[in-house]
Amino acid sequence: MSDNVSIVILRGPDSSHAGAGTRVPDVVRARLAESAADAGKTIALRSCRSEAELVEGLCGLRADEVELLLFDPGACAPASERLRRALEALRTPYIEVHDDDMDAPEPSLAACGGACLARVHGYSAQSYTLALAIALEHLGCAECGHGVHVGT
Repeated sequence: MSDNVSIVILRGPDSSHAGAGTRVPDVVRARLAESAADAGKTIALRSCRSEAELVEGLCGLRADEVELLLFDPGACAPASERLRRALEALRTPYIEVHDDDMDAPEPSLAACGGACLARVHGYSAQSYTLALAIALEHLGCAECGHGVHVGT
């Protein structure tokens, strides 16, 4: 990940395709990047195919100069002990994001780490759009006039 990235979106494997990784639709990614850019921030996305890759991504944040993390555990919720330890060691503030497109909502992680700012559940792009709005507000960009709205 680049040293100039403000916000990282880290996604775990999709529960409907365990082990196959996850995909954020291009139009959603473009909207998020545009909203962040309007606020003077940049976004990087990393989709992980396994819990091991997800933990590696969390550990990699410690070395990067990332301001905030949007963390979607996907099929890795509820959290294993290994994932829980990685979150507890995380110093980067994060927002837990759940894209509840399934019949039942994804479970939230049990109280993991003090760096968790919020937990967001939504349908499709709503969860990411809302999480980004919270992130930009936390980073002091609420008055930037970027016009983020939760509608899809």
